[in-house]
Amino acid sequence: MTASTDLASGRLATTPELLRSVFRQHAAGVAVITAAGERPVGFTATSLNSVAAEPPLISFGVGTGSSSWPVVAEAEHIGVHILGEHQQELAATFARSGADRFGPPTGWSTGPEGVPVLDGVLAWLVCRVVARIPAGDHRIVLGQVVAGDPAGTGRPLLYHQGRFNALRD
Repeated sequence: MTASTDLASGRLATTPELLRSVFRQHAAGVAVITAAGERPVGFTATSLNSVAAEPPLISFGVGTGSSSWPVVAEAEHIGVHILGEHQQELAATFARSGADRFGPPTGWSTGPEGVPVLDGVLAWLVCRVVARIPAGDHRIVLGQVVAGDPAGTGRPLLYHQGRFNALRD
């Protein structure tokens, strides 16, 4: 898809490509969202947000065409994993269509509420899904935190300009 330029203003016309182009300039933290189904599912997300402290709420977006959506659409609980800079390959695996995301070398275990919890992450949460809000070809999932662990070590993985990156000193 290409963006067209408004010759009078020099700006790109409002298209999906404009949104993608602008957000390539926005560095975002990288998370993996997981859910338990007949088989566990998960995907890489850069849309994770802290919504409220009381009660503790988070949100993220998920495409309704993604392979994970049917399970996330029905899940009572989801896992949220904050990735470290040492986990670029894990982020790529969970972003890759058709990948065996929970096969070797991915380390994981069944956590609270039966949610898959990934090994070696900087932090994780298990959240009870409280809403799935339609937003174009996505849904915004709102979750209330029920368990978690912030004790991982390392520095966060970032996504910028279409690539996974580490913080610079």
